[in-house]
Amino acid sequence: MKNKNFMLSLLFLTVLMAGCASQSGWQPVVDPYNDPRAAYINQDLAECKILAEKVSGYTPTEAVKGGLIGGAIGAASGAAIGAAVGSPGRGAAIGAAAGGMSGGVHKGNYAETAYKNAYIRCMRQRGHKVLN
Repeated sequence: MKNKNFMLSLLFLTVLMAGCASQSGWQPVVDPYNDPRAAYINQDLAECKILAEKVSGYTPTEAVKGGLIGGAIGAASGAAIGAAVGSPGRGAAIGAAAGGMSGGVHKGNYAETAYKNAYIRCMRQRGHKVLN
């Protein structure tokens, strides 16, 4: 029962951390000076945001997936190490925590980077000067 509660706590923590990796507030900075398509900046920002979300996957979703996969791998590794020292359950719990958190953070960061890169590429391909 302790391990089940621990795993649920780990899942909750991973979801909470995923919420910190936010795509919703970020958008590229576009310089409108001498931009022949300056009138379309807001429309292009909105359309490119949607496309970037599709390309990257939504960050919280990806972070949860990474957390679950990392937790499963960590639990298996931890159980093996724990079995060697006589406590496979404790080893599995520690491994799941470490693997879940690192997997969630890694997957969330990867999706966030893919999102930003896709957003910037989209705006540049539409002829805008993107500063970041």
